[in-house]
Amino acid sequence: MTCEGCKGFFRRAMKRNVRLRCCFRKGTCEITRKTRRQCQACRLRKCLESGMKKEMIMSDAAVEQRRALIKRKKRERVQTQPPSAAKSLTEEQQRMIDELMEAQMKTFDTTFTHFKNYRLPEVFSDGSEVSESLKALTGEAAAKWHHIRKDICPVAVSLHFRGKDGSIWNYKPSIDNGTEVFSLMPHFADMSTYMFRGIINFAKVLPYFRDLPIEDQISLLKGATFELCQLRFNTVFNAETGTWECGQLSYCLENTSGDFQKLLLEPVLKFHYMLKKLQLHKEEYVLMQAISLFSPDRPGVVQRRVVDQLQERFAITLKAYIECKRPQPAHRFLFLKIMAMLTELRSINAQHTQRLLRIEDIHPFATPLIMNVPLPCLYHPIGSENAPELK
Repeated sequence: MTCEGCKGFFRRAMKRNVRLRCCFRKGTCEITRKTRRQCQACRLRKCLESGMKKEMIMSDAAVEQRRALIKRKKRERVQTQPPSAAKSLTEEQQRMIDELMEAQMKTFDTTFTHFKNYRLPEVFSDGSEVSESLKALTGEAAAKWHHIRKDICPVAVSLHFRGKDGSIWNYKPSIDNGTEVFSLMPHFADMSTYMFRGIINFAKVLPYFRDLPIEDQISLLKGATFELCQLRFNTVFNAETGTWECGQLSYCLENTSGDFQKLLLEPVLKFHYMLKKLQLHKEEYVLMQAISLFSPDRPGVVQRRVVDQLQERFAITLKAYIECKRPQPAHRFLFLKIMAMLTELRSINAQHTQRLLRIEDIHPFATPLIMNVPLPCLYHPIGSENAPELK
């Protein structure tokens, strides 16, 4: 019996067929685990004295054949592994997933049946959008507006409405007078409010969220609402057409520069394409929402340790779900890819906030918009007259 290190040393020494000489004690060096690399001659002598034989060394072909046999048997064991031996979720993990799925179904309708009484763009008979507030810009505000247009205008959003009678109404904003940024904003404000209410209700249903202090609840929602919106919107995103299909309404990003590669540089659009490519299950989407919601590093969070432990539990549950429900090794990196997408989403959230703050600097038309389109709980304290209730 010998260790793998001495086994390999003996095999190499015999194959080299060289005459080794002791340079220290004339062949009497003490060979131990610590000193075995100091004298090769004495190490080989001890190998021979221990009973190692040159004729027992396997040839290179025999070694490769043995390795191939080990690999084949390992594959056969994996393929013939009975279902009962496969990894399974713990009762606690399954309960967490069930609670999240129930909250998702209660607060998010992918058909957008309850999204009603929303505003549509006001268009004159000649097809030009209302832009009186835009004409009023002068001086510094006009310079800021020019910078915002340059930042936002590579992408515009077209809106398609399908009536119950089969009629179709299309709206594509103009890119000539700069009103493309504002023409759809009242509608987006209504859509944002609808989505935000659903997300707040989603959080309120979760017992883990309700157990936190009200200050932490507000802080978590302030930081995560935009991210949860994007995760929910991705479930209705059609990657083949580049369209978000929201019931009777559908939204498509238009490329005003005419270069599709530039369009894909838009961070939000790139994020939706990359996330959709993962072909996630509903359970994986809702676990991503929970991981994003319970982020301990959001500004204002007091019980960071409690929130961090909750986020870790959801992350471990997501990893266990993938190992249990997804065939391996094809999806062995899926968990890492999902976590990378959440990191990317956090970055997009920060960029989104910076854009909104730049628009907010322009008075008078940006301020009312900012108070509706971004996080309602960020610009209206939860519990105020204009914000969704949080009890």
